[in-house]
Amino acid sequence: MQRSVLYCLLFIAGIGASAQIPAGETHASNHQRTDSFLVRLLREQASPFLLRVLDKPDSFHYQLIYTRIDRDKNNRPHFTNFAYHLDANEYFNPASTVKMPLAFLALEKLDSLGVDKETPMLTDSAYSGQTAVNRDTSSANGLPSIAQYIRKIFLVSDNDAYNRLYEFLGQETINRRLHQLGYPDIRITRRFVPMTEEENRHTNPIRFVRDGQTIFRQEATTSHFVFDFPRPIFYGNAYYDRHDSLVHAPMDFTRHNNFPLADAREILQSVLFPGSVPARRRFHLNAADYRFLYQYMSELPYESAHPRYDTIEYFDSYTKFFWFKAGRRPIPSYIRIFNKPGWSYGFLTDIAYIVDFEHKVEFMLTGTIYTNSDGVLNDDKYDYDEIGYPFFQQVGEILYRNELTRPRKVAPDLGAFRIFVPSSTGNHEIRKDQ
Repeated sequence: MQRSVLYCLLFIAGIGASAQIPAGETHASNHQRTDSFLVRLLREQASPFLLRVLDKPDSFHYQLIYTRIDRDKNNRPHFTNFAYHLDANEYFNPASTVKMPLAFLALEKLDSLGVDKETPMLTDSAYSGQTAVNRDTSSANGLPSIAQYIRKIFLVSDNDAYNRLYEFLGQETINRRLHQLGYPDIRITRRFVPMTEEENRHTNPIRFVRDGQTIFRQEATTSHFVFDFPRPIFYGNAYYDRHDSLVHAPMDFTRHNNFPLADAREILQSVLFPGSVPARRRFHLNAADYRFLYQYMSELPYESAHPRYDTIEYFDSYTKFFWFKAGRRPIPSYIRIFNKPGWSYGFLTDIAYIVDFEHKVEFMLTGTIYTNSDGVLNDDKYDYDEIGYPFFQQVGEILYRNELTRPRKVAPDLGAFRIFVPSSTGNHEIRKDQ
């Protein structure tokens, strides 16, 4: 599709250009930001539990961004960001949230190659630690593809799917492109499987095949990207290493992936509302890419036929932290959440755009918290259920209630986000609430 036609469609859908509105009273340094409005809003309605968490930023290392969205008479969105303990220098482990930009980059690269996202992609091995893939039993045709990997990333946060996108893109391309888009503080250094730094610099040979013929071949690559690592970053007082031995020392995160919260929020905005960011900061995606992403960023596990999931393990709110995952709460049919969460080493993070079609409400929430009271990392004993998920639940509920009562001059047209999902028959039907 011609880019000019695409932009016309995006404007009609209500996701065209917007202006950034300043946030009002702010307490900030060069890297830190806290907005008094958000502090008052949360603390005035906080439960005793939430107040205890908010009172201990040095223990829980939480950061929050609440984004109001107001539409003008042309349905163009305008954004106001409010922060609570936002700090670009406060490291948190981003875990699976880094899968989100890789999904966007993979579609962008496919478009540049002229390869359809459903085309079977076969991965070979050529270096220490690498593994090959030539089947995917979760897909309808039994073959792996970029589309299927992206589905699994957003539906259940599949780690192997991320690794395969990492290998398709290559470490150097990932980091150079994200820096080119205006995100110099993002670092993507590794797969999600035990590997050395050198092994993570090497990525696999890949072939795209159609009707038994190779239509594109990518040779093994080696990254020469030079990372600008900051001061040493340590968490905890002990950790289990890759050999399951307990090390009585803080864990070193200096060379791990890095995905600052403000960057994560803006990247999500740039895909959901591409006209709202400068052209130089947009991924080169087409209309079909956007529609595909909107479906799978919001689809729930039970709605997926390929892959199909055990909905006891992968319940509705499995990847929806803000106000639903605590207690495995059901998500009302009129609410849709477009997001990417991450959880690892006691860190919980969610980057979300939340839509209520019934009440014409939309807003963004981005947050992270560290929940590891025993100080031991990599032991799978964290305070997710006791502290992390309830934190996201209560913050989400307070801000949603505020959105329900907040006056708007213009009711948003949310048609761009009324997504079709697969039915059990394999056809496509729109959700009843939409």
